[in-house]
Amino acid sequence: QLAVVTTYDDGSEESKNDDSEEEGGRSVITNKLLWALGWAWHRIMTAQPNQGILGVNLGKNKTSDDEIGDYTTGIRKLGPYADYLVINVSSPNTPGLRSLQQREPLYNLLTFTMKARDEYAPHAPVYVKIAPDLSLSEMEDVAAVVMETGIDGMIVSNTTNARPESLVSPNKREVGGLSGAPIKNRSTECIRTIYKLTNGTIPIIGVGGVGSGRDAYEKLKAGASLVQVYSMMVYEGPGVVSRIRKELADLLVENGYKSVEDVVGADCEDIYWNRVEERVKKRMEAEKIVTV
Repeated sequence: QLAVVTTYDDGSEESKNDDSEEEGGRSVITNKLLWALGWAWHRIMTAQPNQGILGVNLGKNKTSDDEIGDYTTGIRKLGPYADYLVINVSSPNTPGLRSLQQREPLYNLLTFTMKARDEYAPHAPVYVKIAPDLSLSEMEDVAAVVMETGIDGMIVSNTTNARPESLVSPNKREVGGLSGAPIKNRSTECIRTIYKLTNGTIPIIGVGGVGSGRDAYEKLKAGASLVQVYSMMVYEGPGVVSRIRKELADLLVENGYKSVEDVVGADCEDIYWNRVEERVKKRMEAEKIVTV
């Protein structure tokens, strides 16, 4: 996943003389990103066998007063390269960005970005990425907007502004987003809450403190359909993915599950068993069709 992409006018002569009068300096950064993204896309898509999935995580400019324009420009410029798009409204490093998680601003933003997606990148599902610091009422608002706008999914969650007492580093009071193991439990609880609020109908990508197969297993049980790894990649490199997959597969077998799909949302029993019943009905209908 390419993250986080913004477009901006840096005030330089290069920006002023850029070839896009409509966007001004915004195209300076996007032209460079287009080259890099095009190279990455070509390498992934021409690999044999082709197994690449490329996500583009879009953010608001730090100095911008037109966040809708920022996101829609990102979709127009980069959407054609993406397998999926992320509307990031939760980076703790952009002043004012997290206010976009409030009900009315989020509704307006997602409405416009979905229209832009339909026009410029109709192949790419759109996910909204939220913070782990939201209150229950704020998560209720987010869930309602997600259901109303018909967005394709959610990423739960971003880094946190909170500083748990368990931190021991002398740098623990530094400003910025905290990631990794310290946010694992909070992230998982947010996934569980969002899964319940959306009645399990919105696909969730679980993020935050995933460093083992059990961590991934807990995210899936809470309601995530997919899991992303960030911080642990720094400590172990890409090989961590194979280890997590192996550990997760062992846990699924130990607990009597046949697939990842079977464990999604298991913590939320009422929703879980309704979804199991729906899957069984679909399988039975499919088998009838094949038999006939």
